[in-house]
Amino acid sequence: MEIILKEDIMRLGYKNDIVTVKDGYGRNYLIPTGKAIIASESAKKVVAENLRQRAHKIAKIKDDAQAIADKLAQIETLVIPMKVSATGVIYGSVNSLQISDKLKEKGFDIDRKIILMGSDVKQIGSYKATVKLHKEISVEIPFEVVAEQA
Repeated sequence: MEIILKEDIMRLGYKNDIVTVKDGYGRNYLIPTGKAIIASESAKKVVAENLRQRAHKIAKIKDDAQAIADKLAQIETLVIPMKVSATGVIYGSVNSLQISDKLKEKGFDIDRKIILMGSDVKQIGSYKATVKLHKEISVEIPFEVVAEQA
């Protein structure tokens, strides 16, 4: 089933994208929650006209995202202290919330929902997280998990 997204949905698409999903996902979740509409011919024409009228606004949003990405790319490494066992395994795991908090300390207000982690971080070491600022702009942020000093 083809649908038009009304908002950004991670790993599916961005607002005003026309995507194909399984019928149950579209009819039982996306459409009832207001995250999507059925992609009829008239709906596609309306979306195309809206995008044409908003082209300059979209370009400004993209430029703003690129400016933030350039500033984020200058960050060398975020250091995240965690409590560690004797074997080097941390208690809990590092997630996008800790990355977001460290970025706030550096002066960036990045929502945790746009930070993607490759896998669970459960040991001391160096890793990378990806920040998706725009559908065409993303930046990798290196971070290092270190033992917390007692």
